[in-house]
Amino acid sequence: MRTGLVVPIAFALGLATAAAPAERPRARDLGVPFEGTPGPLNAITDVAGVEVGQVTLVSGEGRLEVGRGPVRTGVTAIHPRGRASNDPVFAGAFALNGNGEMTGLSWLSESGFLEGPVVLTNTHSVGLARDAVIAWQNRRGPGAQPWGLPVVAETWDGWLNDINGFHVKEAHVFQALDEARGGPVEEGGVGGGTGMVCFELKGGIGTSSRRLEARHGGYTLGVLVQANFGLRRQLTVAGVPLGREITEGTFRDDEAGSIIIVIATDAPLLPHQLDRLARRAAMGLARTGSVAMNGSGDLFVAFATANRGLALATSAVSATVLPNEAMNPLFTATVQATEEAIVNALVRGETMIGIDGHRVLGLPHDRLREVLARHGRLGAP
Repeated sequence: MRTGLVVPIAFALGLATAAAPAERPRARDLGVPFEGTPGPLNAITDVAGVEVGQVTLVSGEGRLEVGRGPVRTGVTAIHPRGRASNDPVFAGAFALNGNGEMTGLSWLSESGFLEGPVVLTNTHSVGLARDAVIAWQNRRGPGAQPWGLPVVAETWDGWLNDINGFHVKEAHVFQALDEARGGPVEEGGVGGGTGMVCFELKGGIGTSSRRLEARHGGYTLGVLVQANFGLRRQLTVAGVPLGREITEGTFRDDEAGSIIIVIATDAPLLPHQLDRLARRAAMGLARTGSVAMNGSGDLFVAFATANRGLALATSAVSATVLPNEAMNPLFTATVQATEEAIVNALVRGETMIGIDGHRVLGLPHDRLREVLARHGRLGAP
C-alpha cells in the first residue's frame, strides 16, 4: 500500500506540498569551525531585499511507478530584489563543469543583467519551470523586455525521486515565487534540494553569508547552494577527511551529480566583476573535496543588488563601482560562504528513502563531532 512519508498540506488549485522536515542543527551549532563573520541569519537573505521561496514535494514509498512516485522533489526560487520588483540586477556566471543546465545564461552574459528570479528544481523539470517563470512574469506585467529568458537551473534527483513522472507543476513554481520571503531559509531536503544526494549523504539546499569589516565597505555577501555531487571518500569538513572515516551507506563507484551555486551581494559590482566572483565559488566547493568530475554540472551565478534602475534607463546613467583592487575581501567571503553553505546542506539533511527503497543516510552528527574532535578541529557550539 502506498502511504505518504509526510502529511501533505493543501494549497491553491488543489495541489499539495509536503510539510518541512523537523529542524536540525546547522553546522556551527555542532561546533564545525568556519572562517569569517556571518550575517545575523547566516543566509543569502542577509543581503537586503533577497527573498527565497520553496515548495517541497514528498509522497509515496516503495517500488517506482513512473508517473505515480515515490515523489521526492520540489522548487526553490530566489528573488534578487524581492518578488515585487521588476528591476534587473547586474549579474555574472561561471561554468566549472557543464554537465548540467542553467537556462538564460546567453542573455545574462551578453547583457550583464539578471532579469527576474533564479529558480532551482530537478533536471527533467527545467523546461516546465522555465515556462512557468515566464507565465508568472507575464501575469505581473512587462519587464525590461517583452520576451522572457529566465534563469532556471537543475540537479538530478533520480536516485530518490520519480524524475520521469514530472511531478513538478506550474502551480508549484508559482507558489515558490509568490511565497518567497526574507528571513531564515530552510535547508537540507527541501525545495529543489528535496531529493538531492551530496557525497553519498543526504544533501540539498544550504546557505551561508559573510559580512565584511567596515574598512572593507561593510558589504554583505550570501550564498545558496543546491548540493547534489561528490563521492563519500572525497568529503572534507573543516580540513578533515571526514568521508574516509564515515563510510557506512555508500553506494556509488563514480560521481553522478551536480551543484548549483547562487551568490548575492550588496556590493556595487559590474557584470565582469560578478563573473570573477562566481569563479571563486569553485574554490569553496573544492574545500569540501569536490574535483568537478565529468558527470557533474557545476554552474554558478552571482548578482549584485546595488545600482538600481540601470537596466530600465533610456539615456546615459551613472553607476557606483567598486574598484577591482577592493574585491579581495569579497573573493574571500565567497569561498568561505560557499564552503559553509555546502556543509549546512549536509548537516541539515535527514535520512531519506526514495524509489525502490533507495536509502540515503543523513550525516550522523555524533560521528561528525567525534571525528572533528579527534583531529583537533571541533569548536564550541
